[in-house]
Amino acid sequence: MKTIAPPAKTINGESPKREDVPAGECLCDYCSAKCCRYFALPIEEPNTEQDFDYMRWYLLHDRASVFVEDDVWYLLVHTTCKHLQNDHRCGIYYTRPQICRDYSTENCEYDEDAVYEMYFETAEQVAEYTEARFHSQDESIRSREPELLPVL
Repeated sequence: MKTIAPPAKTINGESPKREDVPAGECLCDYCSAKCCRYFALPIEEPNTEQDFDYMRWYLLHDRASVFVEDDVWYLLVHTTCKHLQNDHRCGIYYTRPQICRDYSTENCEYDEDAVYEMYFETAEQVAEYTEARFHSQDESIRSREPELLPVL
């Protein structure tokens, strides 16, 4: 696993906020290449227990998560592009895929921490969500709560 090096350029030793990047300079020069460290693919909204079981399967795989943004479900794979260089630049910039060419710094995640409508990191979270959504308390798949111990 690669370690994330600090951005190539800083202002006063720190990464500037988007609005503080000097006019005419490229925002990417101050970034640690967040956009090259994952990919997210839209998936069909899960509606059945079987759909959620598939989602649980996704999350049994290392470095995967699922999130919902603007009512769209996504499979998120946390993995670094194999052409990302240590200086956060693209090693195949002139022959990069079209999806990379179309990507813009106007709406990139340079200085934001995403908050999603829903975010699942573990298969256990999906199992709990599925139970809450599809099962009443009377038909829970969990073991019943043990009796409380007497107070002495």
